Amino acid sequence: MWPYLIKRLFIMVPTLIGVLTLTFFVTQFVPGGPVDSVLSQLDAEDVRSGEDGSSGGGWSYTARQGIDAQQVEQLTALYGFDRPPLERYLLMLKNFLSFDVGESYFRNESVWSLIKDKLGVSVSLGIWTFVLTYLISIPLGIAKAVRAGSRFDIITTLLVLAGYAVPGFVLGVLLIVLFGGGSFWDIFPLRGLTSDNWEELDAWGKVTDYLWHITLPVTASVVSTFAFKTLLTKNTFLEEINRQYVLTARAKGLSENKVLYKHVFRNALLPLITGFPGTFIAAFFTGSLLIETLFSLDGLGLLSFESINSRDYPVVLGTLYLFTLVGLFVKLAGDIAYVLADPRIKFDALEP
Repeated sequence: MWPYLIKRLFIMVPTLIGVLTLTFFVTQFVPGGPVDSVLSQLDAEDVRSGEDGSSGGGWSYTARQGIDAQQVEQLTALYGFDRPPLERYLLMLKNFLSFDVGESYFRNESVWSLIKDKLGVSVSLGIWTFVLTYLISIPLGIAKAVRAGSRFDIITTLLVLAGYAVPGFVLGVLLIVLFGGGSFWDIFPLRGLTSDNWEELDAWGKVTDYLWHITLPVTASVVSTFAFKTLLTKNTFLEEINRQYVLTARAKGLSENKVLYKHVFRNALLPLITGFPGTFIAAFFTGSLLIETLFSLDGLGLLSFESINSRDYPVVLGTLYLFTLVGLFVKLAGDIAYVLADPRIKFDALEP
């Protein structure tokens, strides 16, 4: 296994370089870069000043007319666009491989500092979503497999499919309307993970305040994600329950719990581990944007979205850099989990 893991670690480097290279050339050559974004803001301010009757007759943003050419050159040099694309790319690659992702164009702060400030929100939302997804889907899937075809199985299947059919952000809007002071009950807050007086609360008060804030966003995230895992668990257990070794274990007089959790569970666990990396990444990053926006949670998803809109390329590349690193290591952890769940798996046997 160790040679395989070492090889995977070495493969991560070209994979990371490939992702950064593709993103760099996409961001550098799309219309409307950071320079144009600043000029657009200046144009809007100039138009507003003209409407107010103050100085400034208004210059056209198109073709950068009406602005000092020297100022445009200064902005271009400030953001590094006065250098050839290849030089910018090599400099970016050198800095990123040494974990220096640079400074934000518009926030006057280092990218790592921004990520550090926003990471807590995404990690908090992601951990709860990820843990609750598996804590609910695995026991429920096992219960459905044991009672396959019963009324419990049919009713829970309908509920699970209904939850799966409703997108997380739609459920979030419904929860806000019902419990966030929309039209019915004003029970849960709709902004941030803690109250303004959180520092003044005692330990128990801080815990309850945090759980009070996180309830609605986590509910919106979990309901739409655990359905697939529940049905996968059920189908996997049904397939394993019908195998010969289960009949043999029952013939030996083992209790049903021992058969399920000592014999069936380990074999049925492998398909669940297959989806571990994707669920992890979705819970922490890709699925959090709409939830963060809806519940005013200032996390990495919202930071990435705003950075793309404002053409803040260092932040875009920095967040993608982090997402890619986490994704690669989570995939590696999933391979390790294969071996821990089933020691019979040998990665070197798959190599020529």
